[in-house]
Amino acid sequence: MTLVLNSSFIILSLFFSILCDAKASSSKFSTSVLNVTQQLHQSHQVLSLKPTATLKPSPSSSSSLQLHTRDSLFNAHHKNYRSLVITRLTRDSARVSHILSKLSHVSNPSKTELLPEGLSVPVESGISSGSGEYFTRIGVGQPSRPFYMVLDTGSDVSWLQCKPCPLCYQQSDPLFDPSTSSSHAPVSCEAQPCRQLVKPSCINNWCQYRVEYGDGSYTQGHLVTETMSLGNTSLNQVVMGCGHFNLGLFRGAAGVLGLGGGPLSFTTQIKATSFSYCLVNRDSDKSSTLEFNSTRPNDSVTTKLLRNPNLSTFYYVELVGVSVGGQSVPLPDSVFVMNELGRGGVIIDSGTSITRLQTQAYEAVRDMFVAMTRHLPRTKPFQLLDTCYDLSLMKTVRVPTMSFELKDGKLWMLPVNGYLIPVDTNGTFCFAFAPSPGQVSIIGNVQQQGTRVSFDLPNSIIGFSSLKC
Repeated sequence: MTLVLNSSFIILSLFFSILCDAKASSSKFSTSVLNVTQQLHQSHQVLSLKPTATLKPSPSSSSSLQLHTRDSLFNAHHKNYRSLVITRLTRDSARVSHILSKLSHVSNPSKTELLPEGLSVPVESGISSGSGEYFTRIGVGQPSRPFYMVLDTGSDVSWLQCKPCPLCYQQSDPLFDPSTSSSHAPVSCEAQPCRQLVKPSCINNWCQYRVEYGDGSYTQGHLVTETMSLGNTSLNQVVMGCGHFNLGLFRGAAGVLGLGGGPLSFTTQIKATSFSYCLVNRDSDKSSTLEFNSTRPNDSVTTKLLRNPNLSTFYYVELVGVSVGGQSVPLPDSVFVMNELGRGGVIIDSGTSITRLQTQAYEAVRDMFVAMTRHLPRTKPFQLLDTCYDLSLMKTVRVPTMSFELKDGKLWMLPVNGYLIPVDTNGTFCFAFAPSPGQVSIIGNVQQQGTRVSFDLPNSIIGFSSLKC
């Protein structure tokens, strides 16, 4: 009897010792509470969302468009949440390959034949079998017809599928028929927009465009001018691609709305002085907005918006470090710096999902996160995510805070569901960062969720304001 009591006492003592150690260790660094139950409930719900693509879209204005998540619009028919996440990560890897191939092209033009893609609407999340995570609805043609297009800060050329279309993927809207639009006009080969393409071609003196993506997806057709509409405001003679041959991961959307920094981007053409977006959780059926020429929220944390001297498409952020648990991760000063050749640096991208950090930085950040989560049960890696936890027996859990360090001591605090995400409905959560295959780092949309990201173009400032969706 005494032996049994002693054994029970020892077990209880060990339990309380472990519990106290976890509390003591967490008291040495700042923490956030992850609501495991809520996250898993949302993961269950996304599979049963009723697509709203056929419903009347939310009203847009001349400066604001609605943004929606992909699964709130299009039913991808995934058998379970794990399958959905695998699809997202596969698409995400293709996106990163696309970005790296574009950067490689400008650094080593002889190595690749890839062509660089060269006011508020609702934003929807693009998380099914198509490319793009967030969608907006915009009018095209005269008379105007609405189309769902992928929001893409990493592309310049806007395009949509057009009749006749010998090779087209499935989209939710009817194909755009240029013959029904009085404002449709082809661009000649001598026109400046055609010369702004990296490798244009000509047929009967009409300019042809081709945009290739890293996974083999592409769009090809005529470069045209067309009327595009934001709410009741018409924007005339916007240069865009009318795609007759389109292949790849774009299923669902009619095309792409290019918001990059190049001369052919939508933002450049409409002479927008600023634009901003707020991305809702990809498992949500809620929408947010893409806004043009709007005022940056007063509580925004700001830093410099940088450009690559060799490729104007991408937006770069002046990032100086990463904090985990309120503590700066020891990193070389140059790890996030873009050099004079345009290599390295930190891109912020609406189309990438999982943030990629330069390998040395990733390993240091991950190792510090792991050291501060020793009290959590680990489980095997999942796809490209190498740090995962079994939280199936927990309702809530404390994890270290995370933030991106900007200049002058500023911090962009990340929401806890922006760096620890479910990958199934059984309680497996993974650290939502991965190593970059190249020198460049890329801040993805998982980390941007719930943050109003504002681009002040004339002043080269980018701002981050939390909980502004």
